[in-house]
Amino acid sequence: MARLKQFFGAVLLATTMGSVPAMAEPLQWGFQGEQFEYRFGKNEDVFAWDFDAFAGSDERKFVWRSEGEYGLDEKAFETLENQARLQVPISPFFDAAGGVRLSTPEGGPNRVHGVLGVKGLTRQWFEVDADLFLSDKPFARFEAEYEALITNRITLTPSIEVDLPFVDDRRAGFGAWGPKVEAGARLSYDLVDRMVSPYIGMHYERKFGETGDLARKEGEGRDALYFVVGTKFVF
Repeated sequence: MARLKQFFGAVLLATTMGSVPAMAEPLQWGFQGEQFEYRFGKNEDVFAWDFDAFAGSDERKFVWRSEGEYGLDEKAFETLENQARLQVPISPFFDAAGGVRLSTPEGGPNRVHGVLGVKGLTRQWFEVDADLFLSDKPFARFEAEYEALITNRITLTPSIEVDLPFVDDRRAGFGAWGPKVEAGARLSYDLVDRMVSPYIGMHYERKFGETGDLARKEGEGRDALYFVVGTKFVF
């Protein structure tokens, strides 16, 4: 934990000292929590989160991204990852990102990856993230979601996330070219503008190929379906 704090402190210091012209602009900061939710499943219940916290300017932004899953039955972090990212604009609607990802689930294995990616909005207003995670265990991740307004306060948000490993990482439960897919749909109500939005929905996970085979060997299923209750936070 001490090393993690030192790492984030060093990255933030370097970002600030190396960006005097950009920081001449007003400092911006914010927090976007897309998921803070309980997932109720047939075989287990999980608490999950996914958020970005950022500080910087329009030209250069430091982002702390965190996501994870805490198994309420086993009382352990099934997944836990944090990223330190530096984002810069490459078009009016897209940023390029680079940084470091740390994955530290309970029971291991711990993984460190370099991150290269893009994040932004497509013409159809889909929000997309595409990242390459570089190490001796490389993989790619693609995420997309769409906010469909039903009324001024009610929004349906379908989403999909795909992790694609390029090599075997059996300790982490991944087989080469066996993707893990997560898809969901969440119906939210803007309780306080768009700052606090409780929601309900469904979340589905499935592992394919060798990744699915490894899950079966460990006594797990290839797929899982959850009913979710949670809240979005944006400020």
